[in-house]
Amino acid sequence: MGLGVSLSLGTGLAAVGFTGFLAFSALLPTAQPAWGEPIGPDATQVLSAESVSSTETTTATIEDPLGQNPLYANGELGEVTCRPPQMDADDPKSVETFVHSIADCLDAAWGAYFEEAGIPFSSPNRVYWYAAGNSPCGPFPKEGTAAFYCQANQGLYLGVEDIVAASAGSDEAEAYTFLLSHEYGHHVQGQSMILAEFRSLRANADEETADELTRRNELQANCLGGVFVGSAEESLGYGKSERANILNSVGLRSDHAGTSTHGSVENGRLWTAHGLDRLDPAACNTWEAREELVR
Repeated sequence: MGLGVSLSLGTGLAAVGFTGFLAFSALLPTAQPAWGEPIGPDATQVLSAESVSSTETTTATIEDPLGQNPLYANGELGEVTCRPPQMDADDPKSVETFVHSIADCLDAAWGAYFEEAGIPFSSPNRVYWYAAGNSPCGPFPKEGTAAFYCQANQGLYLGVEDIVAASAGSDEAEAYTFLLSHEYGHHVQGQSMILAEFRSLRANADEETADELTRRNELQANCLGGVFVGSAEESLGYGKSERANILNSVGLRSDHAGTSTHGSVENGRLWTAHGLDRLDPAACNTWEAREELVR
């Protein structure tokens, strides 16, 4: 990390090292962040030895990562017990404690699911920042970027104060829960080899096809985020109003003003609700969905 960077390092239930997540872009008005695409392993910058503890490399032999992934054959995620502390959006330490708690729940839930599915799994690294620094995927923060997922070191990078500012100071805990769950969905994609296959296909695609592949990728992360939140909502105490807030947040972070990489408001909400209701990653196979469902 650069000099002067303040990092808060934390480990989840199964985490090795620290974590970081959520990539936001500045494509939307009123400072609302868009879902960020995970940054690939082709970045040139490298974190110093002091910045990153050992990251386990997951290897899995999956013949058809998009169409017949073992992730889709394991049934529902199962009930998740998650009881994070109350969050005060005006208190950065409270926000940090809250997101660590949600990350612990995500680690436990998805770690157990991958084990049952017979797919190797390692929890993402957490990197929570309060000041500028560097990652293998580039410097942070950038304009309009509150956090991001870096596949190069399986890192979930999160600006503790930046995510609150990017959400206009919202004190709705469910919005932050879903933001984390969506970005963690990209880690789920990475661990199940979906990201690798997606990037391979996109590398050889024309612009229109590349955008469609990116939308399928982002909409799947919406759905996987919904699977987690739906599985945990009883313990979280979420009801109709919290679901409405989540879907409203998704709408704000869908494609607007000529962008074409995150899906329409309708489709963003559709796939999120699908995950919330079905609770099964098999319901999130956007890669084989009809084209009109991923516009």
